[in-house]
Amino acid sequence: MSLPLRLFIGVDHRERAAANVLIDSLVQHSSAPLAITPLLTPQLERQGLHRRPRDPLQSSDFSFTRFLVPHLCGYEGWALFLDCDMLCRGDIAALWDLRDDGCALMCVQHHHVPRETVKFLGEPQSAYARKNWSSLMLFNTPRCRALTPELVNTASGLHLHRFAWLGPDDRIGALPSVWNHLVDVQPPDPAAQLLHWTLGGPWFREQRSAGGPLAAEWFAARDAAQRLYD
Repeated sequence: MSLPLRLFIGVDHRERAAANVLIDSLVQHSSAPLAITPLLTPQLERQGLHRRPRDPLQSSDFSFTRFLVPHLCGYEGWALFLDCDMLCRGDIAALWDLRDDGCALMCVQHHHVPRETVKFLGEPQSAYARKNWSSLMLFNTPRCRALTPELVNTASGLHLHRFAWLGPDDRIGALPSVWNHLVDVQPPDPAAQLLHWTLGGPWFREQRSAGGPLAAEWFAARDAAQRLYD
């Protein structure tokens, strides 16, 4: 019997609506059972797993906690991390099936050089190599043992997000770009399976139209999820 796919979602306290819509979109489109764990900073703090003060360049609650996923899995099996500011259009099991045991980690390898210096709600926009690679990571957790809670709580943001802890670059596998499409950064792609509002999404009052027609798609997904509880 196959086990549920292990998914971890980074949740910012200001983006609970985004996280809820993402979770529903993942469930509704998946052909496989999912085990979804929201990464909530207060819970990880109470467990003693997150101890570092907020960094001035940190734009979300989960900037660092995402790297605790291999530890939370006991360094066994595969796990997928996603930012909460996404919307799933396709079967996440199709992404899961792309796992390559020859890789320690897999991600969409964007070439994103931000022009802006701020993003949603005035949060800082940092430019660095491998920008947005860590927004969706497929971890081969036994090969990510370097990500101990001690390292995650002490290493610099660049060391973590640029995967300096991983070693040689040939341990990083590439995923198709449709699985992390950057809304309002990349040209529209009708084939995109996972939309990512990295600059801020329509759940923020100030960004209701972010993504143009894609904003309407997000609201339609939100309304469909809410109807389940009417």
